Amino acid sequence: MNDLRTIEASQTLLINQQSKKLIAEKKTIYKFGFGESPFMPPDFVLESFRKNVHRKDYGHVQGDLPLRKAVSKFYKEANGINISEENVFVAPGSKILIFSVLASFTKADVFIPKPSWVSYAPQAKLAGHNLIPVETSYDLKWRVTPEAVEQSLKKKKHQSSILIINYPGNPDGLSYSENEIRALSAVATENDILVISDEIYALLHHSDSHCSFTNYHNKTVTTTGLSKWCGAGGWRLGVALLSDELGEEFKEAMIGVASETYSCAPTPVQMAALEAFGSYDRVKPYLNSQINILKQLGAYCHSKLSETKIKIHLPQGAFYMLPDFSDHREKLASKNISTSGLLCKKLLEDTGVVLLPGSAFGLEPNYLAARLAYVDFDDPLKKTDFNLHRDCTRVVEGIEKMCNWITAL
Repeated sequence: MNDLRTIEASQTLLINQQSKKLIAEKKTIYKFGFGESPFMPPDFVLESFRKNVHRKDYGHVQGDLPLRKAVSKFYKEANGINISEENVFVAPGSKILIFSVLASFTKADVFIPKPSWVSYAPQAKLAGHNLIPVETSYDLKWRVTPEAVEQSLKKKKHQSSILIINYPGNPDGLSYSENEIRALSAVATENDILVISDEIYALLHHSDSHCSFTNYHNKTVTTTGLSKWCGAGGWRLGVALLSDELGEEFKEAMIGVASETYSCAPTPVQMAALEAFGSYDRVKPYLNSQINILKQLGAYCHSKLSETKIKIHLPQGAFYMLPDFSDHREKLASKNISTSGLLCKKLLEDTGVVLLPGSAFGLEPNYLAARLAYVDFDDPLKKTDFNLHRDCTRVVEGIEKMCNWITAL
């Protein structure tokens, strides 16, 4: 069967399976490789799921109308997004929604930051598009700049252009300022680029100052969902908000792809989502508690890693960091470590710390960076107070082991 697609398994899902296997073997593992929220959904969301578990009926392919209305109102309050419920899509995860946007085009140039989340590039390839990397750098905080987009546009082959951005970002935990978004949106508008703005971590911005791209560019699809801010990744509930200006033809293409792939989001989960998106004010204390914890953890990891001369930016949102080990290249080379894959392999063998290599996110294999997801702890939100060293011991121990390992090289 020589005509099979050569699409590798998702590196994030693979590392999660490997971590579970090592734990089952009674190995001490620090799970910094898989970015799953440790926080439980709010009680009123869980209760709604319980009450509706008997619901087995198919829902609307675009999502049930009451939920779409709630989502529209919620994100207007949260991020100032003014999208009607008619242009809201609900699906089993935001991943399939991103693919549905890509699959709505026959041929397109898809511009993807380097580095970026592991599934963007494979999805673009599965959809049959021309993939064009957009170069970023540590010094520019891994941000896509107008200049980088303009440089990448020189490699265009097709009429349609799609740019995928993600902020606060996976794998780096960094975001964009309003001025940066304005500059980027100007280039997108000038060059008629459809932007998929993956804002799945927007509600976990550490300073609560997220700016949604759709408010600056009228050809944007904003994707989000319950997996990160509501701690419900396994429920698979994703949301897409289509700029009204994208028009009916694009929307109908999306509906066509949806109807022939996922059909609808699970009905009991939609009922729970109706509670989750029912009131922004109701979930704000829940979000604030998460942000307080994640902000402390991000600052702690940043401080400790910086002390060991690992290049690292202070996270601005979500729960990721992209440590850059380049300043230790010579010491690592003496241990026959010359790629991010070998770095992660040796670190796991010696310390039990699981990271995901930068090469999984599109960086060159010899670029010595790896993604760290600092969420290996149990949900502490039920406690009356939070103590980082008491409530996040696995994160503290894992970071200490990493630092000791790099120092001892």
